[in-house]
Order: sequence, then structure tokens, then C-alpha cells
Amino acid sequence: MATGQQLGRSLLIKIGDGNTPEVFSNLCGLKTRSFNMSANEVDTTIPSCTNPGGPVQKTSRPGISNRTFSGSGAFVAGAAMSAFMGYVRGSTAFNAQVIVPGDGTYEGSWMVTDFEFSGDVEPNMEFSATFVAADELTFTAEV
Repeated sequence: MATGQQLGRSLLIKIGDGNTPEVFSNLCGLKTRSFNMSANEVDTTIPSCTNPGGPVQKTSRPGISNRTFSGSGAFVAGAAMSAFMGYVRGSTAFNAQVIVPGDGTYEGSWMVTDFEFSGDVEPNMEFSATFVAADELTFTAEV
């Protein structure tokens, strides 16, 4: 695993082209991005059978895990963005890699759950998108 501080701009999502072998291209234009790893908490608390009136210790186990990538930035037109927009408009899953510097790569099927265009009069048009895993992901640790 890499040591030292990592650049935020190196946190990337790469969209697959669907070919064999699959080629992944950076989703261009992202200025801000985040990757969230979470899991539901399943309550396993059981009051004491021998002392039901006594203190109860809360216990839990991990439930469904969730991996979410979100980003926003300048909309940069081109072949890769056109292919990506086809997935967004069609509400279809696609292969992608999320590269997390200092951690590794999360690869598999992803889908866009939220997409928005935005813009003011003078600056470039921007977009924001939220991606969630559409199937089980594979993880490859950074070496």
C-alpha cells in the first residue's frame, strides 16, 4: 500500500467500454468526488434470560454492505461521456472501477441512481452523479 498523503484528484471512477477485453476510461471533468463504504447494523440485542430486569447490553452484527461513489464537475463532451450518458438515460448497469488511492480498486457492475446537469450564464455546464454497486464488487488492494 502506498505511504504518505494521497491526492483527492486521484480518487477516480473509470467507466468500462463493454468490449472484450474491457477498457476503462476516467470519467472526465470531476472536480469533487467521494467514496462511501457502509454497512447496515443488524440489532442482535437480547435481554438476559436469568436477569431480565437488569441492564441490557446492545449488540449488533454487520448487515448489507453499501458502496457509493459520487462526484461533480465540468461536463466534458466526447465519446466516453456519450457512452456514459447512454447508461444514465437508459437506467442501465455498466462495468466500472473505483480507484481509491492508498486502498485499492473496487470493480464490477455499477448504476447511476442520481444525475443532474447544472449551469449558470457564463461558466461551463456542470454535472453531478451518484453511483451505487449494481452487483457484487471485487476488491484489489493497492500494492
